[in-house]
Amino acid sequence: MAELKIKWQRLVDDSEQTCNRCAGTGDEIQTAVEMLRQVLAPLGISVIAEMRELSTAEFLKYPLESNRVWIAQKPLEDWLKAETGQSQCCGPCGDNECRTITIGKQKFEVIPKELVLKAGLLAAAELVVHTQ
Repeated sequence: MAELKIKWQRLVDDSEQTCNRCAGTGDEIQTAVEMLRQVLAPLGISVIAEMRELSTAEFLKYPLESNRVWIAQKPLEDWLKAETGQSQCCGPCGDNECRTITIGKQKFEVIPKELVLKAGLLAAAELVVHTQ
């Protein structure tokens, strides 16, 4: 069975807290992963989700690595021809600028399931082509 790997990382501080932006993205990714599993199983593709926690030290060194998603080892923004940006965050992130994604004129702080689904389906299409 072919595997479609979805990796997401975000800041989790010493109190096991994350910001609202990352918490929202986490919920959206979980929903998208379940939907992709249902849709792709009949095609012989299993969906593997990896959720990675960034420490506060890692986050302070590279804040734009938080709330980052890869699908099939390729950044989400590459699949969607999106641009990355940044905006001030909150909570455990403090006043740091955190990752955003922009598609056209729409800017996303929380990555919606629809974007994860679209990128996942594009990646799955490549898997189907490569396994035949």
